Amino acid sequence: MPSKSKLNVTLAHIQEAKQMLAEHLEPSPLLFNSWLSEAFDCEIYLKLENMQPIGSFKIRGATYCISRLSAEQKKRGVIAASAGNHAQGVAWGSRLLKVRAQIVMPKNASLIKTDNTRALGAEVILFGDTYDEAFAHAQTLARKNKKTYIHAFENADVIAGQGTVALEILEQLPEVDVVVGSMGGGGLMAGVSIALNALKPKTMLVGCQSSGASALLESIKKGSTVAPKPVNTFADGVAVGMVSEPVRKILTQLLDETLQADDEAIAAAVLTLIEKAKVVAEGSGALPLAALDHLRKKIRGKKVVLIVSGGNIDVNLLSRIIDRGMIRAGRRLRMNVLIHDRPGSLARLTQLIASHGANVLQAIHDRSEPSTTIDQTEVALTLETRGPEHSHQLIAALKGQVIRVELTH
Repeated sequence: MPSKSKLNVTLAHIQEAKQMLAEHLEPSPLLFNSWLSEAFDCEIYLKLENMQPIGSFKIRGATYCISRLSAEQKKRGVIAASAGNHAQGVAWGSRLLKVRAQIVMPKNASLIKTDNTRALGAEVILFGDTYDEAFAHAQTLARKNKKTYIHAFENADVIAGQGTVALEILEQLPEVDVVVGSMGGGGLMAGVSIALNALKPKTMLVGCQSSGASALLESIKKGSTVAPKPVNTFADGVAVGMVSEPVRKILTQLLDETLQADDEAIAAAVLTLIEKAKVVAEGSGALPLAALDHLRKKIRGKKVVLIVSGGNIDVNLLSRIIDRGMIRAGRRLRMNVLIHDRPGSLARLTQLIASHGANVLQAIHDRSEPSTTIDQTEVALTLETRGPEHSHQLIAALKGQVIRVELTH
């Protein structure tokens, strides 16, 4: 389990990390987004950590931490547990510094993340169904093989490395008013908060969690660590059930707000970033945008930075997320339509849909449905519309022309 020792992370520590990392990494872009700014009546900037060589901010903390190891520690090698992004960070830093790395990942870890970790030269061990189970196994292996364990968040050097995100933000946007970032274990927002509290203490700091993995948020609000909880979110970058008490203490002291969003809102935010910012973000990277609705009044007229923490998302998952996001936005309909089984009936149905400006993505014509009579047939439709109002108009039009319309989502 994580320790309860104090984590001593200072501005000088973060500045030292920035100096080391600058030799190997370019600053990630900070881009103004006019569409989101207009939608939220403020100035919104996206800090694109998904543009890092491994597609995540985790490259910062892991690389800096490994660089600080002794020659003997480097010789023995390192080990870590991760659902994916920390794994790639440790693998990248280890390859850079010529250190052998083992990574324990949950058996259900994203295929793209496991493949990328192996491609970076690390040995991948698949164990357990959750990050917490992988973490426990990695701890056991570290003790057995005398390897240095690189913790994903409860490590002062890792936190210092993640805090370099804040130093770049201040260089790119000195007048920043609000910084919003996602939290799994909390290392990113711990480092960012320490740096900004030291250099620009009036900056509003907001940490976000998925409602399916909210133990850290609950611990911050309670003022003490809650017991580890099962996680249930597709945003694997923040799918952490355990809480580090030292990290919790840092965040409790420095964060101004803690917010959460459910998977449906996160999926919609992934879709919004793709369409309105041309940015591919994983669930944890889109989480700050998903939670931003809760801050509308407080951020009006301010300069707001959303940290897009990562972009490592499986293509198949992305397809499902886009589908869910479209449904949530009222732009995709799934329905079963019952029509008369007569020549031309299906053609008239699709013509009716086309005449109302909707697009048929899929149509399954099923004459064998048990609930239909001999002169009826059911058509399962997936339709694309312009939005909720257009969807309502289309449904009303169909109801006037067919036997029955049943929405299936």
